[in-house]
This record gives sequence, C-alpha cells and structure tokens, in this order.
Amino acid sequence: MLDISTAAFWIAVLQIILIDILLGGDNAVVIALACRKLPPEQRSKGIFWGVVGAIGLRIVLIFFALQLLSMPWLKIIGALLLFWIGVKLLLPEDDAHGDVAASTTLAGAIKTIIVADAVMSLDNVIAVAGAANGSMLLVVFGILVSIPIVVWGSQLVLKLMDRYPVVITAGGALLGWIGGGMIVTDPALPPALLSSIPYAKTLAALVGAALVVVIGKWLAARAAPRTAVELTVDDSSKGSS
Repeated sequence: MLDISTAAFWIAVLQIILIDILLGGDNAVVIALACRKLPPEQRSKGIFWGVVGAIGLRIVLIFFALQLLSMPWLKIIGALLLFWIGVKLLLPEDDAHGDVAASTTLAGAIKTIIVADAVMSLDNVIAVAGAANGSMLLVVFGILVSIPIVVWGSQLVLKLMDRYPVVITAGGALLGWIGGGMIVTDPALPPALLSSIPYAKTLAALVGAALVVVIGKWLAARAAPRTAVELTVDDSSKGSS
C-alpha cells in the first residue's frame, strides 16, 4: 500500500490522471451525444447525474479488477491487454460515436451515459488498476481528480493530440510502461528469477513502453498506404457518380 506522503503515491496519481485523460477523451463526446435531445434546462442535470453514475460504476469495476490482479497469471494477461490498448492508441481511429443514442428523457440520457461509459471504459479500468498498485485510495483519488479534466478539458486534450502527435505516442508508451511493470509483479513468476535481474521492474517497464511504441508505429505505417488507397477509390467512385 502506497503512503500518501511518498513521491511514488503522487507519481501513481499522475499516471492515473493521464490514463483517464488519454483513454477517457471520448467520454465527453458520448455525454454530449446522449444529452443532445434533452431540453436545455435538463442538459446540465443529465450531464451531472450521468457522470456521477459513470464514476460510481467505474470505481466498482476497478475494485474488482484490483482483486483479480492479485491472482496468478492475471497481471500478465492484464499487461498484454494494456500493450494492445497502447498500440491501438497509436493507430488511426474511425468515428465510433454514430451509434450513441440520444434520449428525450432525463432518465434515458443518464442511462445511456452510464451504459456507454461502462462499455467504453474497460480499457481504462484495466490501465488504472495496473497503475494503482493495489491501492483503492489511489483509484478513487485519481478518478475524482481526473473526472472534471475529462469532462471539461477533453476537447482541449483532443486538440493537443491533433496538433502534437507526440502526446499520443507518450500515452501509448505510458500504457506499455505500466504493462511491463505489471508482468514482473505477477505472483506466477518465481521470485528467484526477478531477484537475479537488477532493476527488473524498471527494465521490464522500459521494454514494455518501447514495445508498444515500436509496434504501434509499425502498424500505423503499414495502415497509412492502405488508407490512402481507400480514400482514392472513394474519391474516384464519387467522381464517377
């Protein structure tokens, strides 16, 4: 359990906030879409109670994730998922918000926000559980601090990502770093193996960060020509119609 007075605690808090911003930027878009058909006087209520419900559900999910990560092999599985999430962060994304239903009732909008957040936040839950090092205090504190940033600052973060691609790369590397550190702390690994390697956790974290960035950039480079060809075909078909 990390002590709140230590630097390690605040570094972990910073990691959780960064994870929530990088992986939670879409949540503000979902909130806006879910509430777009509400009367103006009900929109602020829909946003407030939807976010409150989403926060509560996310904390419950992370609590169970923390318990599961204490079982052998599950940290390794969680780390591999984090690697994949980090790689996906570096790949071009299609717009995935078209199927978010807008509701004309306050209760319906709140339900939509909570359900959509639960589905979209699975990657967030895994990442935060890995960064929290078993501390529920870290989870709650990090999420409470990051929620206003996600809700009100996500558009700024998205603009920064568009303008400075290195922000996305750093986010992928962070997830790889956390995943690499998770692997070497899995109870399934023999303690003698780790004790024989100096700075094993730091080395594993560095390898994880580098692995995510290298694979992500490689896949993005491979996808770029294919995307260009698809755009050319679409333009040609529109021109001939």
